[in-house]
Amino acid sequence: MSSKHSSGLDFSDGPSPMLQLQQHPDLAIPYGSGTQPGHLQRNKTERRRLQGLQRSNTVGSLAQPALNKAMTFKQRFDIWMINEGGRQLFFGVWIILHLLVAIFGFFNYQLKDNNVEARTTFGITYAIARTAALLLHIDVIYILLPVCRNFISLLRRTPLNDFIPFDKAVTLHKATGWSIVIFSVVHIIAHMVNFAKLAIAQPPEAGNKVVIFLLTNFTTGPGVTGWIMTACLGIMAFFAMEKRRRAHFERFWYSHHLFIIFFINWQFHGMFCMIKPDRPPYCSYNNIGVFWKYWLIGGVIWIVERVLREVRSRHYTYISKVIQHPSNVMELQIKKERTATRAGQYIFICCPEVSYFQWHPFTLTSAPEEDYLSVHISVKGDFTTALAKSCGCDFSKKKGDKDSAAGGKVIGTNYNPPMNVTLPRVMVDGPFGSASEDFSKYETVLLVGAGIGVTPFASILKTIWYRMNGLNKSKPTRLSKVYFTLVIRDFGAAEWFHSLLHAIEEQDIGNRIEINIYLTAKLKEDEMNNIIVQDVGAEKDAITSLRAPTHFGRPKWDRVFGSITEKHPETDVGVFYCGPPALSKTLHQMSNKWSNPKGTRFFFGKENF
Repeated sequence: MSSKHSSGLDFSDGPSPMLQLQQHPDLAIPYGSGTQPGHLQRNKTERRRLQGLQRSNTVGSLAQPALNKAMTFKQRFDIWMINEGGRQLFFGVWIILHLLVAIFGFFNYQLKDNNVEARTTFGITYAIARTAALLLHIDVIYILLPVCRNFISLLRRTPLNDFIPFDKAVTLHKATGWSIVIFSVVHIIAHMVNFAKLAIAQPPEAGNKVVIFLLTNFTTGPGVTGWIMTACLGIMAFFAMEKRRRAHFERFWYSHHLFIIFFINWQFHGMFCMIKPDRPPYCSYNNIGVFWKYWLIGGVIWIVERVLREVRSRHYTYISKVIQHPSNVMELQIKKERTATRAGQYIFICCPEVSYFQWHPFTLTSAPEEDYLSVHISVKGDFTTALAKSCGCDFSKKKGDKDSAAGGKVIGTNYNPPMNVTLPRVMVDGPFGSASEDFSKYETVLLVGAGIGVTPFASILKTIWYRMNGLNKSKPTRLSKVYFTLVIRDFGAAEWFHSLLHAIEEQDIGNRIEINIYLTAKLKEDEMNNIIVQDVGAEKDAITSLRAPTHFGRPKWDRVFGSITEKHPETDVGVFYCGPPALSKTLHQMSNKWSNPKGTRFFFGKENF
């Protein structure tokens, strides 16, 4: 068993000294083995500035992941329950409910003595169509609840948050939506067969069989309402697909409101009593037009949400300041009466000048201790570009412009708007809870932001800073250590964020907030030489001007999680991420890999909109 050393430069022990030398952050990366040349090595001053996680001893002395050890089934189950269990068990119950409804519903319609004539005429497709319809009624219970954001935010603050994955509400909405699509297709196909059988069963004097089939489809109440519903559902599903939704959000937004027409026709669809039972009452309110009974709970909550949105959006709200930051980032500071927030939450913003009906989510970058709401918006889509233009921002200027300072340029305030531009009216709905809001539950947290995904952590870092320093009458916090990791592709990707990091680093006397910045882009030769010249002997980083040095390349997550495990034994660590899905998957896997039910447990959370 190797012993630990007080010096991070002692590599004398371990099974593979050369491997440890290559992986140690203080040493050069061999030329040709990575994206950076070997002469970008840690100098003596830089090594003194390395943060705690990077000062860990060699890889051989780090704690080993729990999943690498021989484990019993019970131990693996306990690890699975940390990040996977609650979510997968919840969706498992959802799937089992559908299976039970399908099985019992099918046997009910296949054996019920009041449907003998229908089964004689249509056969097994009658039971299949009715079973699919029953499953669709079950789905309509769930479809609206996940998008009732106020309702979800309220439930997040209850003990139910420990058992129900509210952070996956959008996923449940998508799963239920696709379930509606699948069972609608089954229902349609079964009834097409039923209509064909009905046409065939007609006597010859009734007319052409094909004409009867078409008339049944397009002139009867169930047929007309059914095809209207099919058209609405097809359009909604087409534009809701991920690539189309991201490329053309406006089409997704407007087409998705066809669900109102879809639901109205759904109610009428079953009221025509086309296929009658064998005995009276033939068309009782208990067996026709029952859609409203299933829709009622979710529908009423959704209507209350919409009314609440309209009421809250009309509270006195205005843009108090517009700041244009580098890398096409615009900051809006908004004043709104009667609004209380929590760190890590997000809001929906509507700008009637751009579109009265579109509401877009943006993460709050202001802390609850501040007297305004702020959002940092990456200007690259149709809505954000139009919003930036209406606020007086101009991102067409070339790099190197004097307005591209890290602190940004104040474009205007409500008292001094940009020249010849009146700051637009905005409406704000929210705030709403998110995964990052749970950071205060832990003593140690690892915050990971990539690109513009750093926005939720601006709010969190601010409020942690306020609380740790007892500023602005902030509440105390149980947090003892915060590891903040920023992964960016180029220098300017998060320049607007540097001023906050500078303030935190200056005030964080107890070193309770540890900052690590990783630059993943491949550097040019002149950039490398410039960094080397400025960094030698400097007390601050040449790129960020922070004491913490910038790391080149991608983080070694095994080293990061291993170091946290070593420094915080038997501790629950919250891992919160916002950014591209690829890194999310890696962090999720690492949280599972390094969690130990009887030691350090990593609880993973990701921002979802």
